[in-house]
Amino acid sequence: MAHNDTSAPPPASGDALPRKMRWFDGFAFSMTMPAALIATLGASIAGLGVWGAAVLWAVSMIIALGVNWLYIELAAMFPNASGGISGYAAEAWKDRLPFLAPLAGVGYWLPWGSNLATYGSLTGLLIQSQWFPDQTWQVAAGPLHLSFPIVIGLIVIVALYAINMVGVRMTMAFVYVTAAILMIPLTVFIVFPLFKAEWSPLDYGWNLHGLDGLHTAIVWLYVMAWTTLGIEVCATFASEYRDPVKDTSRAIRAAALFCLGIFFLVPLTLGGFAGEDAVAADPSTFFVSAFSELTGAGAGVMVLCLIASLLLVMLTSVADASRVLFNMGKEGITVRAVGKLNSRGVPVRALNVMLVLNVVLLVVLQQPLAIIVTGNLGYLLTHVLAVAGFALLRKDRPEAPRPIRLPRVFVPLSLVLSALLAVILVVGATGFSVTGYGGTKELSIALAILAAGVALWFFVQRSDDRSTELPASADAEPGPKGDHLTRPTTPA
Repeated sequence: MAHNDTSAPPPASGDALPRKMRWFDGFAFSMTMPAALIATLGASIAGLGVWGAAVLWAVSMIIALGVNWLYIELAAMFPNASGGISGYAAEAWKDRLPFLAPLAGVGYWLPWGSNLATYGSLTGLLIQSQWFPDQTWQVAAGPLHLSFPIVIGLIVIVALYAINMVGVRMTMAFVYVTAAILMIPLTVFIVFPLFKAEWSPLDYGWNLHGLDGLHTAIVWLYVMAWTTLGIEVCATFASEYRDPVKDTSRAIRAAALFCLGIFFLVPLTLGGFAGEDAVAADPSTFFVSAFSELTGAGAGVMVLCLIASLLLVMLTSVADASRVLFNMGKEGITVRAVGKLNSRGVPVRALNVMLVLNVVLLVVLQQPLAIIVTGNLGYLLTHVLAVAGFALLRKDRPEAPRPIRLPRVFVPLSLVLSALLAVILVVGATGFSVTGYGGTKELSIALAILAAGVALWFFVQRSDDRSTELPASADAEPGPKGDHLTRPTTPA
């Protein structure tokens, strides 16, 4: 089906993001996912064995490939939406269960939106341990805590906030620089071990056996979800591509295929070279010593590459989450004031909310890793709703324009994938003890945050209802005292 030419970028307005990006810009943002792989790679190898981790990361990525292929059609259906998959879920469910829109929005926004605090703190810890080990001072004032890593994290947060305030082109410049640096360790970890005698794939472990192994695999798929499914970030920028239809589909396809190779090969090559015992002994930083052994370079080089990868994660997170929050405000899913752009087409109010959120998380919680792991609950829920929404939109809007229309077989596939994701969600959210990532406390926090998002949506809807009860105009026939003209509203 033909689509309108959108190659000419329109000027920014109060609620329309400027179209300045191309598909390879979206692909560059998706490099966040290989960067984020570092955070859980060691723990997955230690718990699953090299072959177990490699196969399970590949399985998770194959699921993500199918899921994101569905998003190609949805992104083409809504080329002007900046909410990404949470927007697709809202469109599909708003006439059936409208409260699912804020569940999807908040569930998607939280894990992306709080990444600045988490990875800013980690950046500070890396800088301290590598170059400033003597800076161990701490200052506490009630619930507020400051230390050298926290101060570094605050500096990083403010710097990345300022970069995003300038506009998308400045953000993209830093994304390309950090993505290029990330390619250095990725190349080393995939290619160099193949020429080392220590790499012996026949000796690698597989720790998934029987029903217990199946349960463990499903829980780990829950942990891996954000890292693999996260290539959907390409769809969040659909309204900013010069050609939303072609550029979105190209970015998603390229990201899915690239990450599929990375997520299978890195555990196999790097994990095999380092050795399962060494990885289990130091799952968080084993790759630093492995990089030094493979290249002969000092640990400082790998730490710099690691910091660049963390900056890439944070840059992508703030760009993605600010656009999601902007779209939620524009659609009335949350406070409408955040759904505005400044004169440069930047969602400045959404960025301000993120700045405050992350500063508070960092100086109060210091290392809010529990919040990020907790965010997987809402994130997977959003995917379940968006993937099932594919079938609902085919049923409810069969005649709606679909510039990219996938074959009919994708309708039952969407139902199978949504059911699979729902199983991973339930089993993973109740099986934290298998991996050590969180527990009942984190699950309770996740449910409370999602409930707060729904409560805020109800408040916004009531405010909208009151604002639409307009008094009769001066030119109209006067009616009985208290008469109003009411404009019906549809929940966002």
